[in-house]
Amino acid sequence: MNDKKSETRYCDMDIKEKISKVMKQAVDHCEVMGVNLLVEKGGEELLYCEEGMADRENRRLISRDTIFRLYSQTKPVTAACAMILMERGLLDPGEFVSEYLPSYSELKTADVHGTSPAKQPLRIIDLLNMTSGLVYPDDCTEPGKAADKVFAEACDRLDTDRPMTTRELADRLARCPLAFEPGTGWRYGTSADVLGAVIEVISGKKLSEFMQDELFAPLEMKDTAFWVPAEKQGRLAKAYETVTAEDGSKSMQLYTGNNLAVRNDMAKPPAYEAGGAGLASTLDDYMKFVRMLRNGGRAGKREILKPETVRYMCSGQLLPVRQQDFDQWIGLDGFSYGNLMRVCKNPSQAVMFAREGEYGWDGWLGMYFANFPKEDMTILMGTQKKDAGTFPLTRKLRNVVISEYLG
Repeated sequence: MNDKKSETRYCDMDIKEKISKVMKQAVDHCEVMGVNLLVEKGGEELLYCEEGMADRENRRLISRDTIFRLYSQTKPVTAACAMILMERGLLDPGEFVSEYLPSYSELKTADVHGTSPAKQPLRIIDLLNMTSGLVYPDDCTEPGKAADKVFAEACDRLDTDRPMTTRELADRLARCPLAFEPGTGWRYGTSADVLGAVIEVISGKKLSEFMQDELFAPLEMKDTAFWVPAEKQGRLAKAYETVTAEDGSKSMQLYTGNNLAVRNDMAKPPAYEAGGAGLASTLDDYMKFVRMLRNGGRAGKREILKPETVRYMCSGQLLPVRQQDFDQWIGLDGFSYGNLMRVCKNPSQAVMFAREGEYGWDGWLGMYFANFPKEDMTILMGTQKKDAGTFPLTRKLRNVVISEYLG
C-alpha cells in the first residue's frame, strides 16, 4: 500500500521535481559534490536544475554561472576548429600529419615483439576519428607507458620557466610508439591534442587565439578559455572523488591533481593548450557552442559553419574494423564515433534512452553534452567528479529528460 502511494506521488511530480530528486540522491550518496543540468529544445529553455556544492571547503553552492573544467568536452570544440579550416581549403583530412608536424614522418608501432617502423602514414582524418594509434597514459602497455612519461614531464614543468608547449608536447608524442598502424583500429587517446598543434601550424595562431577569434568571440562565450583569471576564480568548481571506506561508507575527497598536464587551479594561461582536455566553461557558454551546431552552424544572423559542414562533423561513423575496437567501450553500445564525438546509430542497442543521430561527448570530470538534431534538443550536465565520464548519474538524468520531452 505504501509502495503504491509512493509510486503515485512520484508519477504526480513534474520533471523538475524528478530531476531534483535524482540529483539530491546522488549528492546524499556521495556520488557527486554538486551537479547542474540545462535542457533546451526548439530555441526555448525547458529546464534548469542544480543541487549540491561547487566548493565544499568555502561553502559555495553550485550555480548557473559555475565554471567547470571541461576536459574531453574540449574535443568537439577542437573538431569545430578543424571544420572551419576545412571550409577555407586550408586543412585536408586526407593529408599526412607530417606535412605540418615533421616529427610524425618516422613513427613506430608497438606489438608483442617490440617496436618497428610504421608502414602507414598518419593522416589528419585519423586524428579526427581517433584511429591514429596515439594513446593516453597507462601503466600496462608500451605506448601508454611512453605517453605517461611525456605527460609526467609536462606536469613537472608546469610551474617552471620552461613549460611544455602545445607543439612540443605533440612532437614528444611522435616519439612514442603507436598502439597500431594508423587507420587500422580505434583507441581513445591524444589525437585531439596533436590536432590542436596542426591547427596552430595551419592557422599561424595559438590554439586559444584561433578558438577565441573564430568561436568564442562571435558566439559571445565570455567564460570559456584555457584558464580562469583571478576575478573569476571564485566561480571555478573544485574537483572531488568518491572514496569508499572499509566499512562500505562513502565520502567525497577533494582532488587537486594536475591531470594530463592541465592545471587543476586553471590560474594562469598555459603554454600547453590541450585540444583534447584544456578548456573551462559554464553550461550557458557551452550551450552557445552546441546550439550553433544544432542550428546548422548559425548563431543568430552569423554563420560560423556551413550547414553541410555541420552535417559532416556530426554524423561520423567508423569502418567495421575500427568499430570493433570502439565497441569495447562499455556504455556506448549502439554508438559509433567520428570528428571527436560519439554518434548514435542504433538506439535499440543503447544502455540508456537514445535517439538515432544524436551526438556529443563528455569529460573526465563528468561534464556532458548531447545534441539531438532531429528533435532540436540539447542536454548539458555540469559536475566535477574524478574519473566520471558518462557515469550512472548522467544516464539517469538523460533518461528522465528524454522520457519527458521526447517520449
